[in-house]
Amino acid sequence: MSSDVVDLHGFYASGLGQMARQALRRRIRQMWPNLAGETVLGLGYATPFLGQFLGEAQRSIALMPASQGVMHWPREAPNLVALSDDVDLPLPDQSVDRVLLVHALEHSEQVRPMLREIWRVLSSGGRLLVVVPNRRGIWARFDRTPFGHGHPYSTGQLTRLLKDNMFVPLQTAGALMLPPLRSRMMWSSWQWLDDLGQRWFPSFAGAVLIEANKQIYAASVERPVRRRILVALPEPAARGVGRNLKERD
Repeated sequence: MSSDVVDLHGFYASGLGQMARQALRRRIRQMWPNLAGETVLGLGYATPFLGQFLGEAQRSIALMPASQGVMHWPREAPNLVALSDDVDLPLPDQSVDRVLLVHALEHSEQVRPMLREIWRVLSSGGRLLVVVPNRRGIWARFDRTPFGHGHPYSTGQLTRLLKDNMFVPLQTAGALMLPPLRSRMMWSSWQWLDDLGQRWFPSFAGAVLIEANKQIYAASVERPVRRRILVALPEPAARGVGRNLKERD
């Protein structure tokens, strides 16, 4: 399965995709329990998880990379999504409070420029929530889901990447503890199994979620260094020299 918007939409419309959507939405809500009055931006293919914030956040918008394509969202409301270059977001500096990055980082060929661009549009104290396939998880080994494509990350790798790009990791979680099997019996008990796996086997989750805060460096004010400059001045004339010369004339 590629990162094409049609394939992504088809996956989340399937039975397995609906289970994955509910599991990720639940984990995202646990990490972001209240977004009242904030501006939320979804990057990549984040629309399956943004709907829960529409009636809560002050504003919710979505941007999808041109290589992926775009699809109208929300379904029966004015469109809130547009195509964008992931290293040149059409937003002013410090214009959003939260960024939800899903199905984007693992496919990007310009990871650092994209993270720096996210840093630019985030407000002071703004937060980024990244969702990526887990390198150690079983979902990364099945290519019939979106989590089996792109570059997966371990928790440690993603943490270092965020730190290197001026973000401070705050909390980490895992989701998709069940294997990606087409079993309706398993789907019916996914919530219980997801909680059990999160408690006992968190490193084997199908997806890694890390929330990070925008790091602001304190500006260093350089004080002017006062230096003593020695200036050679002419010696004052000896007293009486001028008068004696005049008298001689």
